[in-house]
Amino acid sequence: MIYLDNSATTYPKPLKVRQAVASAMQNSANPGRGGYDLAMRSSEEIFRTRKTAADFFDFQKEENIIFTLNCTTALNIVLKGILKNGDHVIVSSLEHNAVMRPLQKLTENGISYSVANVFPCDNDKTVDSFRHAINAKTKMIICTHASNVWGTKLPIERISALAHEYGVLFTLDAAQSAGVVPISLTKDNNIDFLCTAGHKGLYGPMGTGLLIISGNTIPSTLIEGGTGSNSMSFEQPSDLPDRLESGTPNYSGIIGLRAGMDFVSSKKIRNISKHEFSLIKHLYRELSKIPKVKLYLPEPSEEYFVPILSFNINGMDSEAVSSALNKKGIAVRAGLQCSPLAHKSMGTLETGAVRISPSIMTGAYDIDHLISTIKKI
Repeated sequence: MIYLDNSATTYPKPLKVRQAVASAMQNSANPGRGGYDLAMRSSEEIFRTRKTAADFFDFQKEENIIFTLNCTTALNIVLKGILKNGDHVIVSSLEHNAVMRPLQKLTENGISYSVANVFPCDNDKTVDSFRHAINAKTKMIICTHASNVWGTKLPIERISALAHEYGVLFTLDAAQSAGVVPISLTKDNNIDFLCTAGHKGLYGPMGTGLLIISGNTIPSTLIEGGTGSNSMSFEQPSDLPDRLESGTPNYSGIIGLRAGMDFVSSKKIRNISKHEFSLIKHLYRELSKIPKVKLYLPEPSEEYFVPILSFNINGMDSEAVSSALNKKGIAVRAGLQCSPLAHKSMGTLETGAVRISPSIMTGAYDIDHLISTIKKI
């Protein structure tokens, strides 16, 4: 199988990730729930992963690294733990349903939102769109770092600075950028909350995610329960990370996530990005030569995109193209990719699109085989 659905989850996982997960399942106890050696060692391994995540994102407070099940959980914690009746939120026109569905639910509680248009390859117009959407009740700007459909990268340094200029919180959905685009919470200190998946560009197992609380605002709890600390009290602990981590953690997943981040660090983000972009640019150039293939944006560049490319074949449903590719052993994602806003912005809400997303594991042969198969289709 030629796997080109890495925006959903990277595959295959690096050997060291698989080994780390297997070892964790064989050599662990419930971390923070016992004073015996195995439980203590498990707690130490969890802390080591917090330290790795802090270093990866150039951040100084390991205790503010919160482990979640996925990026969606992290986003829900922020949205539902911060917003109150009467608050206003700004999102981009490229948001995933991981943002839009929680926000839509929160409208039942008196929370409103506006959609700021993203103008691909025109950061000035994009920032102006966010600026014009701010009003007296705006509490938060939350936006994707890069579209999971079109690969369009938002100027988050400018948008986060704009948010703080107006006293507004800024939340970054880094599900499609972490591991491909360098993110420094020290250099860009206007990011209050960073939410990301562990199983995509960080090459960790599914069922892992991160919430990094960089600002001074702490969300209310989404769930409460045992934390292994302050057990005498029925009140949820106030200190991080315990405040937002209740119940037994996904220990093997968290250890696998650390191995994934170590893998990315060893390969270096700039090298991963360079490799993936070389494949996507080659694909774009070859697809642009095929008369029936419809491309929607300019050739992806590192300044304005992450290495994702979506297209359609005239006269064919995107799901039909995906099915035809699958029969030839090529795995891609078609349809709406859980991002109807992104498709609405491009006029593909009815047709969807075929998405290609490589990884460091993808070879030039894989892309050439894809190209030749599309030509036959």
